[in-house]
Amino acid sequence: MTRRREETFEVELGAPGHGGFCVARHEGRVVFVRHGLPGEVVRARVTEDRGGSFCRADAVEIVAASPDRVEPRCPVSGPGGAGCCDFSFATPDAQRALKASVVAEQLRRLAGIEREVAVEAMPGAADGDGWRTRVRLAVDARGRAGVHGYRSAEVIDDLRCPQPVAGAMDGIADRLWTPGSDLVVAVDGDGVRHIVELAPAGPGADRGRGRRVESGRRTRAEELSEAADAASDRRDAAGARRNGGRRGVERPRGGSRDGIRRPTGREDDRGTSEYGAGGGPGAAEERRGAAARRAAAHAPRDEWVIAGSGRAVEFVSGRRWEVSATGFWQAHRGAAQCYSDLVADWSGLRAGDRAWDLYSGAGVLAAGMAERVGPTGAVLAVESARSAVADGHAALRDLPWLDLRADRVERWIAANALGPAPEAVVLDPPRAGAGKEVIAALSEAGPARIVHIGCDPAAFARDLGLYLAAGYRLTELRAFDAFPATHHVECVALLEA
Repeated sequence: MTRRREETFEVELGAPGHGGFCVARHEGRVVFVRHGLPGEVVRARVTEDRGGSFCRADAVEIVAASPDRVEPRCPVSGPGGAGCCDFSFATPDAQRALKASVVAEQLRRLAGIEREVAVEAMPGAADGDGWRTRVRLAVDARGRAGVHGYRSAEVIDDLRCPQPVAGAMDGIADRLWTPGSDLVVAVDGDGVRHIVELAPAGPGADRGRGRRVESGRRTRAEELSEAADAASDRRDAAGARRNGGRRGVERPRGGSRDGIRRPTGREDDRGTSEYGAGGGPGAAEERRGAAARRAAAHAPRDEWVIAGSGRAVEFVSGRRWEVSATGFWQAHRGAAQCYSDLVADWSGLRAGDRAWDLYSGAGVLAAGMAERVGPTGAVLAVESARSAVADGHAALRDLPWLDLRADRVERWIAANALGPAPEAVVLDPPRAGAGKEVIAALSEAGPARIVHIGCDPAAFARDLGLYLAAGYRLTELRAFDAFPATHHVECVALLEA
């Protein structure tokens, strides 16, 4: 039976599901209920029902509360609100327990792995507020900047979400922006705030405010390369629409290092805002819509630096990177260092070893491995975003045995899987995971150790299942609360031959 939107009913909530909800049953149907905790009795209001075996609802009244419930820390993300903070009404320990349950269930269901999971607080994190250093905001038709509603294109111009670091949102609500544009706000490792306005997708007039990010004169070869990248991006977007958004959304692709052509890339995955992200059953259609929006965003867009330089300075292990404020960097202020330390440890590399870093970004993880293998070894890093590769080259000039290449991982590994086997490989693919083709080629290459990072438990579990089928053993697994108050979680696995 299809229920009318806004209909309410009382249910007891069961286990958490992948996507920030709890699973309940009512009159023979499954109900995915947000804003509740396992064991609670709530009055649920239907928010979406397209027939079939399930519907979606919000808990609008708590009839019997869980002892893990607290006053919501985020005033924006309640029923009918933004999609930024799924779990701000739960204690930090309870949030991590919910995520651990989801990861364990995905591993069991999709990879056949029976394993207890503990989600760890990110090193340096306190109560879960003020952790996000990069935020992407949308601008509505009135020129007001805000966050997206949950599973919605609506822009909510209330910027009181506690995720951003202190000072990031200061003054954003006090002015009008270009309707239809996006704002990227980044607070870098030096504490400098950068605000960059991205023109609305498609043709737009010069607005004459801020400082335009110029690309400089391009050679004919660069123009041809960009044209090829653009064609590849269009194919990716078309493929994403066909297969429910398989291609990831966070690695930026195409464009020159300082050019005006800079796609949104992987930002919805981890780099900037998670606002409005959805998941779980029925999310395929939402992903297709997101893929269509990304296809539009991949067109050339003017960027206007409103504050700062537009070039963010970041530090990992004492090394300095300077990256585009609109490009990829880990959103949590402690994440890059945490993952770098873990990869360096788990890779088990020694002087003279060979290693690969796939989906390498600006080479943060590759740098740690290169320092391990030393000048008698070799590290090869592959990243599709030319701007990120350029940033990596600038930061890593003192490591000539580290080779950063601008290429698509799928293409590169297909051509190089039969070459000399590396001792270790690390890969941090987009949200949709590495997938069958990459993992098959990687398994054929035969590295002794693989460190696999994933921010989506379902995609992560599917990838681990592929490794196990290829003969690898899961020897270590850790999960981090890299996105406090949200349902998102970062997982890292060590697989050995």
